[in-house]
Amino acid sequence: MASTSNKGKGIAEGSSQSQSQSQSQQQPQQPQSPPNPPTLSRYESQKRRDWNTFCQYLRNQQPPVHISQCGSNHILDFLQYLDQFGKTKVHIHGCVFFGQVEPAGQCNCPLKQAWGSLDALIGRLRAAFEENGGLPERNPFAGGGIRVFLREVRDSQSKARGVPYKKRKKKKRNLLKTHGGGEDGTTGTSSSSNLPS
Repeated sequence: MASTSNKGKGIAEGSSQSQSQSQSQQQPQQPQSPPNPPTLSRYESQKRRDWNTFCQYLRNQQPPVHISQCGSNHILDFLQYLDQFGKTKVHIHGCVFFGQVEPAGQCNCPLKQAWGSLDALIGRLRAAFEENGGLPERNPFAGGGIRVFLREVRDSQSKARGVPYKKRKKKKRNLLKTHGGGEDGTTGTSSSSNLPS
């Protein structure tokens, strides 16, 4: 019986050895798995999420709207729909806290999407529209009606919250100084010249 159990053991060892040998021989021949797709940046992930959300919003309309039929009215409806998920307190004209930066108490004024969030959202959707085959000249997110709406939201929230929105200044002034520009932003065209007359 000992020889039978040894025989079985030898077969088992032999099979495991042959398996390990065949595995080592097969490893170079196995096709490599495709490389992982590059991880998206935070901006790209958010842009994709926003685009999918907007497209889903259009599909949920009665009747459903295809992206090619989307106009500024659909976008404005979408932005107003998003207000229900907002976290920014926007005081109404009759509120005692209207125009105060840090109100001293609570009020029943609505929570809305902040202007900066809407502005960034429109920027991402504008880019996503073109990346998904839309023509730049037909981009509904770049329309004048959308810009007017965003400007009105910015101005009304600025007044209601007492927070002035100032346009960021570009760093053009520093560039002019480093490239030979004058203090006043000109590039060497002053009335008084250092050249001998």
